[in-house]
Amino acid sequence: CQPVPKPESRVEVCELNPCPPRWKVTPAGPCSSSCGLGLAVQLVTCVQILHGQEVLQEEHLCPVAEKPLTSVPCVIRTCSYEWSFSEWSECSTSCGNGIQTRQDFCLSSLTHKPVNPLFCRHFPKAIVVRGCSAGPCPVQGGTQSPGAQLQPVTPATHLPTAAAAPEHRHKDLGVPLSAGPREQTKPSGGEEDTAKRSFLCVCGNLFLNATGIINMTGMESRDCTVAIGRPLREEISVTILESSLNCTAGEILLFSGRMMWRTGCRKLPLSLINSRTNTLIVKQRVVLPGNGVILQYNSRTATKKYYQDCDQQLFGPQGEIVNPVQFPAERQGVVCRTFITVAPRQRISIRALNADLGPEGNQTHFNYILVRDVSTMKTVVFHGKQQFLWQSTGSQAEIEFHE
Repeated sequence: CQPVPKPESRVEVCELNPCPPRWKVTPAGPCSSSCGLGLAVQLVTCVQILHGQEVLQEEHLCPVAEKPLTSVPCVIRTCSYEWSFSEWSECSTSCGNGIQTRQDFCLSSLTHKPVNPLFCRHFPKAIVVRGCSAGPCPVQGGTQSPGAQLQPVTPATHLPTAAAAPEHRHKDLGVPLSAGPREQTKPSGGEEDTAKRSFLCVCGNLFLNATGIINMTGMESRDCTVAIGRPLREEISVTILESSLNCTAGEILLFSGRMMWRTGCRKLPLSLINSRTNTLIVKQRVVLPGNGVILQYNSRTATKKYYQDCDQQLFGPQGEIVNPVQFPAERQGVVCRTFITVAPRQRISIRALNADLGPEGNQTHFNYILVRDVSTMKTVVFHGKQQFLWQSTGSQAEIEFHE
């Protein structure tokens, strides 16, 4: 190139579009366990380089599918000792509320034999006393209080059968009314401890009162689910009074109903959630022990009609469903439904004792029963004279009677 004049070297300033926001991960914090498998929390933020500076951005600006985990497993060393427990004892009462106990002992992971409890003093220990219910006690005469209140239905509490229960039943809920609240004296000794423990056992329960407070803090399990139910024509509103959820660790609160679905973690205190129908499922997922929320719920008349006049709502461990009969004067084409909600840790079994939906094998008719599993939204249709048995995968089901 010597014969050609060489151009002068120069530098030109250029400005390209800024790089898109990206995820930034800080080093993981300390392991949650001194031995064995634990969790280390790491801070994940969305940042962008602007004019040579790192600027914090909203999380939705970064690719959600590429977000790193906020908690990672960690192991410092293998545990040499750990707590072990015996089986739970029988309930201390033959009816009503009581307690169950179990023994704890320190176990060596090498010999699998009990050792001095001092070796396990640095490890967290699970509860050794819990509340239990052996079913309702027999009624000792008298009549029910006119100011009766619906009580939460727990899996260990079996409501009376139709033959044994009083005739006075709540029309919409389909469960017997319990006796009205009585003035109680302050418990003493072990009774007071049982009262303190009873509010910790809320996971898996169904609450049927018009209002109440649900404390979901300090739970042993990672997931805690409760259900709230009211008669048709009502809707439920929930206020979060307190929250100690760790959002960066992936802890979250989920609300689900027939007409709504919502999740949240940040800015939960004093926020308001409306179910828009008469049932609401609340599921709490925690990573760090002791975290959780405290809820207050209330019920009121629904602002919009979400049901048909022939619809029914059933709660409780058992009941009978009869196809609602429509008369010629009534509006035709209305699909009558029966909603069933039980405690979240329970499942539903529906047995057809008698069904006559027209000629067997005639698939052109419009008479059929549709059963829907709400948790999976899968439906099954029954025709003809099938005496079927159907079982749910969750705690909610719907039945539709067509024609």
